[in-house]
Amino acid sequence: MKLLRGLHNPPIPDAGCVATIGNFDGVHLGHQAIVERVIAKAHELGLPSLVMVFEPQPQEYFRGEQAPARIMRFRDKFECLASLKLDYLCVLKFDEYFRSLTANAFVEQVLCDHIKVTHLVIGDDFRFGGDRQGDFNHLVQSGEKLGFGVERTETFCTQESCENGERVSSTLIRKALADGELGDAKACMGRPFTVSGRVMYGRQLGRQLGFPTANVALKRKHSPVSGVFAVKVDVQTGRHKGAYFGVANVGKKPSVGDFEANLEVHLFDFSGDLYGARVQVELQKKIREEQRFESVDALAEQIQKDNLVAREFAAQQRQPLRLV
Repeated sequence: MKLLRGLHNPPIPDAGCVATIGNFDGVHLGHQAIVERVIAKAHELGLPSLVMVFEPQPQEYFRGEQAPARIMRFRDKFECLASLKLDYLCVLKFDEYFRSLTANAFVEQVLCDHIKVTHLVIGDDFRFGGDRQGDFNHLVQSGEKLGFGVERTETFCTQESCENGERVSSTLIRKALADGELGDAKACMGRPFTVSGRVMYGRQLGRQLGFPTANVALKRKHSPVSGVFAVKVDVQTGRHKGAYFGVANVGKKPSVGDFEANLEVHLFDFSGDLYGARVQVELQKKIREEQRFESVDALAEQIQKDNLVAREFAAQQRQPLRLV
C-alpha cells in the first residue's frame, strides 16, 4: 500500500480510482466491510483502490482536548489498512482550508481533481464539507453531473450489537474499552485491542518496587482505556523477540506523582533489557481500575495481588506462548 500525503503528492493515474473516505479509527468490522467492497469494485473496474483519511481527525481539530479518545495511533491504522491489500492510503491534513471547504468544492477539488475518483463507496452515516453539508444524496447528484459512481454500504452489526439495537462503530468500541469489556471490543474489531510502541526509558520506579516494567508512550491526547490488565506481549524487535504474558498499568500512576498517561508492563519471569524494542501489548482482561495508594508499601502489596491475578489468567490460556 502506497502512502499519499497532502494534495501535492504525485496524482492518481488518469484512469481514476475506487475510493472511500472516513476516520477508520479502530479499522473495525464495519470499516473492513467498506474496504472489501472498495477493493472488489476496483478489481471489477481494473482500477486502484484508495482510502482517504484526515489527520488530525476532524473532531480533534474542532474539539481539541475534548475530542473522543483514539482507538489506535496512525501507524497502527496504516498497518491494519495495508493488511487488507489496499493500493493507496491518502492522508490529508485537516485544517482551516478543509474546515471552510464547501461540499461542492470538496467534490470538485479533492475527489475529482486530486484523486480522480471513478467510483465512491461510503458508509451509511457519511457527511462531508463545511458544516457537514454533504451527504449521500449530494454525492449521487454530483456523480451524475461529474461522471463518477456512488454507492452506500449497509449498517454493519455483530449478532450481539444487533440484539442490543446497536451498529458496529468506533463510538461503540470506545464505550466497550472504557467499561473494560475487552471481549465486546474484540467482537466489533475482529481482533483483540492492542497498544503498540517502542520501549522507552522511565524512572525505574517499578524496578525499585521489585516489579521492573517496560514503558511505552501512548502517543494519544487521551487513552481509550485505563486501569490494570492481564496482557500478552509480542516483542517484535531486539534480542528478546517472542511472546510473553504479563501485567500492565495504563494511566498516570497517581500514587507516585503526576505523570503523563502511558503504558507500563511487567513481563513474568523475564530478565533482560527491552529499551528501544518495538512491542505490541494485547489487553486480555481488566483486573481493576487505576487508584491512588496512601503509601509505597500499600502500592507494592497491591501490585503483588495484581500479578497473582494476571498469572492465574495466563495459566488458563491455551495459546502456544514462549514463557521465559
